[in-house]
Amino acid sequence: AVLHQATRSGISNPSLMHSPPLSPQLLNSLAPEENTQCQHGLYFQDGERRVDYILTYHIKKPSSSRSNRQSSRFTDNPRVVPEVASQDHSMDYHEDDKRYRREEFEGNLRDMGLELEKDEDTKTPGVGFVKIHAPWHVLCREAEFMKLKMPTKKVYEVKQCSGVGAKINTLVNKATEPLHPNVEENRAQNVKHLSYAFSREKQHFLLGSGVYTAAYPLHDVSTHCNQHLLYEEWASYSVFYKYQPIGLVRKYFGEKIGLYFAWLGLYTQMLIPASLVGVIVFLYGCATVDNNIPSMEICHPRNNITMCPLCDRACNYWKLKEACGTARASHLFDNPATVFFSIFMALWAAMFMEHWKRRQMRLNYEWDLTGFEEEEVSDHPRAEYELCVMQKSLKKEHKTQKVLIAYSWVFTTEKEKLTCRDRLPAYMTNIVMMLLMIGVTFAIVFGVILYRISITAALHMSNNPTTRSNVRLMVKTTAAIINLVVILILDEVYGAVARWLTVLEVPKTDKSFEERLIFKTFILKFVNAFTPIIYIAFFRGRLVGRPGSYLYVFESYRMEECAHGGCLMELCIQLSITMLGKQLIQNNLFEIGIPKLKKLIRYIKSKRRTFQEEEREKKLQRYETDHFLEPFAGLTPEYMEMIIQFGFVTLFVASFPLAPLFALLNNIIEIRLDAKKFVAELRRPVAARAKDIGIWYNLLRGVAKVAVIINAFVISFTSDFIPRLVYQYMYSPDGSMHGFVNHTMSYFNVSDFQDGKEPMDPHHLGYQVEMCRYKDYREPPWSNTPYVVSKEFWAVLAARLAFVIVFQNVVMLMSDIVDWLIPDIPKDISLQIHKEKILMVELFMKEEQGKMQFIDSMTPCDGKERNNHAPVARSRSIPHTYSHTHANNF
Repeated sequence: AVLHQATRSGISNPSLMHSPPLSPQLLNSLAPEENTQCQHGLYFQDGERRVDYILTYHIKKPSSSRSNRQSSRFTDNPRVVPEVASQDHSMDYHEDDKRYRREEFEGNLRDMGLELEKDEDTKTPGVGFVKIHAPWHVLCREAEFMKLKMPTKKVYEVKQCSGVGAKINTLVNKATEPLHPNVEENRAQNVKHLSYAFSREKQHFLLGSGVYTAAYPLHDVSTHCNQHLLYEEWASYSVFYKYQPIGLVRKYFGEKIGLYFAWLGLYTQMLIPASLVGVIVFLYGCATVDNNIPSMEICHPRNNITMCPLCDRACNYWKLKEACGTARASHLFDNPATVFFSIFMALWAAMFMEHWKRRQMRLNYEWDLTGFEEEEVSDHPRAEYELCVMQKSLKKEHKTQKVLIAYSWVFTTEKEKLTCRDRLPAYMTNIVMMLLMIGVTFAIVFGVILYRISITAALHMSNNPTTRSNVRLMVKTTAAIINLVVILILDEVYGAVARWLTVLEVPKTDKSFEERLIFKTFILKFVNAFTPIIYIAFFRGRLVGRPGSYLYVFESYRMEECAHGGCLMELCIQLSITMLGKQLIQNNLFEIGIPKLKKLIRYIKSKRRTFQEEEREKKLQRYETDHFLEPFAGLTPEYMEMIIQFGFVTLFVASFPLAPLFALLNNIIEIRLDAKKFVAELRRPVAARAKDIGIWYNLLRGVAKVAVIINAFVISFTSDFIPRLVYQYMYSPDGSMHGFVNHTMSYFNVSDFQDGKEPMDPHHLGYQVEMCRYKDYREPPWSNTPYVVSKEFWAVLAARLAFVIVFQNVVMLMSDIVDWLIPDIPKDISLQIHKEKILMVELFMKEEQGKMQFIDSMTPCDGKERNNHAPVARSRSIPHTYSHTHANNF
């Protein structure tokens, strides 16, 4: 509701409370150019009252050329006059209705104590502006409504750490001093004002939509304003190495946006150790690749193992040593260090969660949010919900043809029954649509599988030897790019579908609407991003069959196999292309290009080119400039891209140890990119209070828990880590890895090929092929049970399952231990909160004693009269005196 936003804008925006309007004396003391810049659209015409909020609406201005054309048409064809007149009358009635509703609404604002000033004579054609100023008494009243904690005159010393910890902390602060931005908030404070919360109930109002086209507070672009500091110390790429001025961000944008950037900064900071360890793991793979016995056996020049064809008819037999490059590359990501890295990342995720809870609690203390409950300001119903209930009530009344005697009774009593009953079809629609969208994702993945199968067969038929030798690399790369393009397109589609489904549910509160929208969007985008990766990790190469009895799709396409080094290399390619593509294209390019494109479109639609000459002479007002900025659409897109990135960093980190490094490099740019977007590309959002990041924390914890399970299965089933351990300790004659490659391959008699499935050329390198090899644990053709899975297969499967169970439980136990060892509230913050409570009690006890002494001094000295009348005077005087004394303490 616009009224709710308008009344909240002046008091929920912390900048209004922390930086009151400049006085005329201060404005006069500024330089002439600074005075002009400060007042250019930021103040009322009197130059004293600051513009706190802007409402815009559409203006229909008559055009002389249009009027002339209409008059000529009326003269030439009089029969057209009634139709045109009727159309114009309808449009005028619609405009009059909007104007009446605006006047009624603006009257309500004035009744609330707000001051308004209209400006329709602007250089933005077709747009009128309503400037709103919240006087100081309105700010004080609304602060009391919202129970804002305000600093009192009482100050106390913040207890500092002592001992070895204090010395280490001092050294760290001195070492990191160049990394802090040059703003007042980052200077150490030894004292803190005692804060106290107001406690009156908040009133809410309702207004229909369609009267105003936009509502937003203004950016402050004066020389000494917060935006100027934010641009220099936060939104500039030249300060990428510095910490963020979170306190300044909170003052300018509010706690909700401040918490997002604090979380993003901590997440980026925590990626530094993860990136270092990931790089070390990757370098370990590079350093040991020449000593890896399985890859040495595959690449040995005397290796004369003939492998079975990779496709029917078109593919020929091939030598195992041709997979040398793939085997060596797979070792970079499939080595014993990746197991350690998976355990490390699981503990890293747990430490990140705990660190954020502590950081969040510290911010709550610093921002005076320790006693704030979001339900106090977010439980009021949404305007759409109230409108839906009203419509359904009226519809029911119309059907029963009964007179509505007590509308309030129907409104409160029938509300829940109507909405619960009528929203049931919406819930069913949501479930069906969600399943349909997930089915679309599966269908597209299946289509990419068919593409890979068909292109592989086609390229093997090529006459170019270079093409035939690079079939796998070409197919992997192109398929990964196709998956990326599809993911980017479906992300936009799924975002719109999730919003449409949430609107159908008609949630009661804004918080409920936001949480449901986030959950739906997350499920759809998570499935969209990770379904291709999950297929490669856990299904590709396992639904193939064996030579002579392959599994076919549509009886024509043979299911694809993994390379001899396993599917881990292909998984790494898919992960890297998807992750880097989403970060570079979706997260960075779209965030820069789309707002600028939309801004250009708004300029064109407003026909700004028709008054370019005039604009050279006179600059646009600040509220006109902000009108052309992109409206703030919420923090959901910002959080969503980071949560998906968190999934890439944690879910399949066993196959891609460089993921934290790429995420770190992206986030260093992302922080400054988002900062510049909020400061210069978006309209200033209405500040909102929040004490945590809400449902996003639960999603993070869920992803971290799922990551442990997925990494356990990746190590166990996708990599060759378990087969190598089983061979080394159960089947190796000397306890080494020599002979491991031969142990993992089975024999196939080429005479057992199905008719029409054998290679067109039965020879390879001039020799007649009688036996070929394939990677699997099966009995040889000369055994009593040919091609049946061998006992080695069951031994490896049992070891894999045992590893999943042990890994999952051990890592989750270690994560729980980390969670238990690290307290959610820092010890110093807990002590300070306890100290504040004690000081608050002492403060009010002193006030009560002072009031009692004042009352005693005002009563007559006669003992009898004092005994009879003092209690009465005291009972009547305390509330009044208390209020004045209480107000004077702020």
